[in-house]
Amino acid sequence: MDLSAVDLSPVPAGGTASDAYADTVEVARQAEGLGYSRFWVAEHHGMAGSIAGVAPEVLLGHLAAETDSIRLGSGAVLLNHYSPFKVAEQFGALDALAPGRIDAGLGRANGSPAADRALGTDRHVQSPDEDHAEKIEAVVNHLADDYPADHPYGDLQIPRSGEDAPMPWVLGSSPSSARIAGELGLPYCFAAFIRPGLATRSFETYREEFRSSPAGGVDEPQGMLAVNAVCAETDEGAARLRAVAEASYRRMQRGVVGTRPSVEEAVDELGGVPDPTPATLDGDEWPRAVSGSPETLPDLLEQFTDRVGVDEVMIQHIHGTHEDALRSHELLAEGVGLA
Repeated sequence: MDLSAVDLSPVPAGGTASDAYADTVEVARQAEGLGYSRFWVAEHHGMAGSIAGVAPEVLLGHLAAETDSIRLGSGAVLLNHYSPFKVAEQFGALDALAPGRIDAGLGRANGSPAADRALGTDRHVQSPDEDHAEKIEAVVNHLADDYPADHPYGDLQIPRSGEDAPMPWVLGSSPSSARIAGELGLPYCFAAFIRPGLATRSFETYREEFRSSPAGGVDEPQGMLAVNAVCAETDEGAARLRAVAEASYRRMQRGVVGTRPSVEEAVDELGGVPDPTPATLDGDEWPRAVSGSPETLPDLLEQFTDRVGVDEVMIQHIHGTHEDALRSHELLAEGVGLA
């Protein structure tokens, strides 16, 4: 099983965005040293006091200079806010800075009404799936220089490294995003920390709809599962750290978005430490977050990947401290046996 990681650049308690970005650089360097396959950064808007990851294309340029070999990408660029050509130009420039190791993760999401208005985003697109598919296809065509000469965009060029073009990925949490990825012949990453119960159906849809495309970069379906997972020395210790993710999700259900409690605050809000994730899950059981020791957690992740037929897991986690996040990555790499 291959491991990758996505980072939200959380702002530490009492810290600033500068501290958050410094932490992200440290996590990226650690992931490279541990043998993780990819390191992606996320895009969220209007919560910069708690989440500093607002511009993946900017942060990735810095990470390109701070790393040597790990693939870098966006998890995801929220394409509903932007021009496909501008996105393609940005990722072409990133490829020129880090030749042959850039992933263009493409997704969509609405933020708060105020953030969407400030970004100039129409929240009432008549056919959102159709619009999203057209935008993704446009990014892919620009990246692959796949517009015919007589197309209105046929003369447009983007920066090149001379290596492989950035690899486009479709990111989503539903069968509709899976269908888009399949029809365009693109790799697909499913966010199991958002709608875990739709994972199996989404990957089935992806494979059923997959049509190989020269611009897509892959000849057959290529999938990855993004999971909220926490590792610690013991199952009980990991469950205690998982309380932060559980409490954060409850806060979101109450409309409190973007805040992150400490472990102690999370345990208090939950009324106690969560039970450890069982070593064996029922076939239809998809927890929103899982935890375990280096002996337990890799088996849990393999249960998920076996269900959907993929070989790579993207780790997303919500930790109380930066140090907990680093230790979790380290222990999980040991448990999986990364080089």
